Amino acid sequence: MKNQIIHKTFDEERSLYHLVDTEVVDCTFAGPADGESVLKECNGIEVKNCSFSLRYPLWHVRNFLIENSKFDEKARAAMWYDENGTLKNCHVNSIKILRECQNMTVKDSDITSLEFGWKCDGVNIKNSQITSEYIFLDSKNVEIDGLSMKGKYSFQYMENLTIRNSNFDTKDAFWHAKNVTVTDSTVKGEYLGWFSENLTLIRCKIIGTQPLCYCKNLRLIDCTMEGCDLSFEYSDVEASVIGHVDSIKNPRSGKISVDSTGEVIREDAVFDCNADVFVGGVKM
Repeated sequence: MKNQIIHKTFDEERSLYHLVDTEVVDCTFAGPADGESVLKECNGIEVKNCSFSLRYPLWHVRNFLIENSKFDEKARAAMWYDENGTLKNCHVNSIKILRECQNMTVKDSDITSLEFGWKCDGVNIKNSQITSEYIFLDSKNVEIDGLSMKGKYSFQYMENLTIRNSNFDTKDAFWHAKNVTVTDSTVKGEYLGWFSENLTLIRCKIIGTQPLCYCKNLRLIDCTMEGCDLSFEYSDVEASVIGHVDSIKNPRSGKISVDSTGEVIREDAVFDCNADVFVGGVKM
């Protein structure tokens, strides 16, 4: 059985530094000493029903579980350089959580963090809510299933991203991202997917102006599009769209099939734009 620390309050700097194989239960990390790095360099810990209100509480932590715990706005930059950790059923209101971490899991959690998940490798998100202005900047090998996300500049410069059964309300998303597959999800925003490479959307609802421009190897399979004007400009694309697209402009190469469109624009192109566009089965 692991050692246990129960019903304690810690506010000194590095209060539990290098703690190993220990359960920390019903503890509070807050107080007048305002100490940093209370659980730095720990290994094999389980933190349950705890509250964090101090800076940098979990840096360089390995093989750990954080469950049923809370991080407030004073717990800034809460988890950096961590490995093999799980955040389960937690409430987070902490700027810059999850930075340069590896092999992390987030389950059943509600997170508000201005910069979430930057420069991470191997993150699994399951059945959670995240509000973040910048989510997952320059991260790779990320799997998401059942995420409700609200933000602005999402999934930029990512590589190897899989998303299922999710809902995103964002400004733009997937800029310069590579090897992204989104299935059975809603993606709402402006200028979605610009400069992406190997972006695939399957049975998705895409909402917002000027989506999916300057893409390489873009694929849409049985998607719907709402409020999407000037779509696909200068993209190499294979797309099957169910329903109406407001307008399509200068797709560079490939084939686009839609049921209807307000307009197909082929003018003022700076590249050779030779994609085939079929509207209701008729080549335009």
